[in-house]
Amino acid sequence: MNDETMQNSSAEGSNAQINECYELIDNMTHQVESVLIGQREVLQQALVCLFASGHLLLEGVPGIGKTLLVRALSKCFGGEFSRIQFTPDLMPSDVTGHAVYDPKSEKFRIRKGPAFTNLLLADEINRAPAKTQASLLEVMQEQQITIEGNAYKTDSPFMVMATQNPLEQEGTYPLPEAELDRFLMKVYMEYPEQEDEVTLVKKITTGQISNSSLLDLVNVVASPDDIIRCQKVASEIDVDHSLFEYAVRIVAATRDWPGIRMGASPRASLALIRCSRALALIKRQAFVTPDEIKEVAAPIIRHRVQLSAELEIEGISVDDVIQDILNQVEAPRQ
Repeated sequence: MNDETMQNSSAEGSNAQINECYELIDNMTHQVESVLIGQREVLQQALVCLFASGHLLLEGVPGIGKTLLVRALSKCFGGEFSRIQFTPDLMPSDVTGHAVYDPKSEKFRIRKGPAFTNLLLADEINRAPAKTQASLLEVMQEQQITIEGNAYKTDSPFMVMATQNPLEQEGTYPLPEAELDRFLMKVYMEYPEQEDEVTLVKKITTGQISNSSLLDLVNVVASPDDIIRCQKVASEIDVDHSLFEYAVRIVAATRDWPGIRMGASPRASLALIRCSRALALIKRQAFVTPDEIKEVAAPIIRHRVQLSAELEIEGISVDDVIQDILNQVEAPRQ
């Protein structure tokens, strides 16, 4: 087999993998949308986060489908799924696991916690105090958990999808900056559009679907290995050198922008490239453009910067400032 034949064979194999990823993304989108009416943009951002091998923080008021989105997503890819309901009395060992003394063997044995899974739903994560929230720091960064001095690896793929209620609500604790920075994206889930809400109410009240059996409509369309393959395909999407510079300039601008008292770390620059690649894959593009970087900028940066008290008093939001930065930082010509 000559070099040209080998290159053609390799290209055909690569194209086949890419087409498989396109089909998988379409199937997953269809399955989740069968139970989550509206919220297409939120679903797309969740898929971006999944294929960029990151963790997602989902914020919104109770009752708009945050938990349903995570459970539907976990069911359609068929991996191990665990859910932890965060409460004020939840202990770190309830998340990670602990050593238990066995009287029969007179030895301690390790009881692994729910964090040993593929997809972990940390439901209402800001209902628990900081020490319990911090129990996820190691596993989110290193995909391992240390119990009694021994490190235990979690399975791949591994993703934390955390939901939280707005901080203005009673009984919430703010997440520490170190933990916020480990979430690849922070996505706001808004109220559904009126037309979507009418469709939802009509389907449930006429018996077309029921709250108790919603997830029965979701079918498994992918395996954990399929997700890993698509994560690899996404990581190989072509990015021009000028776009690496563009991503870094956007993040660097947050560090000396008027009204921002704490800018984003280099982790945000990495996230812009990773997520723009995953978004390009979802859009069926062979390369990243400045539009993908702009599209993922707000969910990547909004939880990594802190505004000054003056801007908050004036009612200026983080997203307003991010949009100003995107308007000011010149994008490369396509």
